[in-house]
Amino acid sequence: MMLTAPLDLTIEGALARLTLNRPDMRNAFDETLIAALTAAIQTAVDDSQVRVLLLTGAGKAFCAGGDLNWMRKMGTLTDADNRKDATRLADMLHAVWTCPKPIVACVNGDAYAGGMGLVAACDIAVAADSTHFCLSETRLGLLPATISPYVIRALGERASNRYFLTAERFDAATALRLGLVHEVVPAAQALEAAEALCRTLCANGPGAVQASKRLVRDFAGRPLDATLIADSVERIAAIRSTEEAREGVTAFLEKREPSWRGAT
Repeated sequence: MMLTAPLDLTIEGALARLTLNRPDMRNAFDETLIAALTAAIQTAVDDSQVRVLLLTGAGKAFCAGGDLNWMRKMGTLTDADNRKDATRLADMLHAVWTCPKPIVACVNGDAYAGGMGLVAACDIAVAADSTHFCLSETRLGLLPATISPYVIRALGERASNRYFLTAERFDAATALRLGLVHEVVPAAQALEAAEALCRTLCANGPGAVQASKRLVRDFAGRPLDATLIADSVERIAAIRSTEEAREGVTAFLEKREPSWRGAT
């Protein structure tokens, strides 16, 4: 399946490819791209064959953040209209974060402001070694508020405090050190590396992958107390009784591939 610009969506069996498609604007967000990405994620979620989403950008940039012409227009609107518009962006980022299926970001080029928030909201990120990152909002008298829940989780409080305030640009090696991305590869190999991760995800039990994503989201930051321990017991007990788990264990003992690998 293919959607038209400003975003391309192609579904190839278990893989849904989402490509931000405003290369002349460095894939910057405006209301049309925000709506298209939100809709594309839902399309992939609703497709029972899709197991993993791969998100990248067309052209030389991943995403330059907000389209400045769009942002200038927002500055002329009422407070109520600005709140509605900001809510659409927040909803899009939340759709990425809460997508039940894993999303792998292939950061093919620079990711600034909202683009950096998009990387942080994905489950796994591979970056081209030529990529630069920047939380550039304060240079424009703005605030990285909408993306902050995701960026702070990815970078941690100390690094976020620095880069939110300074708007310094940093390279892919620094992004790897800070934990924003998981892997840095030569630019020509970025898509191949991201696709390899998608294949790895598809080799695992689809229900277990989705449950593991929820596990991280639900457990991160919680105190290690009796409530958390009880929750962990409930989750492992529940998944052990699923058909997927029985098939996975049986296949391992019988030294054969589990049924879900033949379906990818």
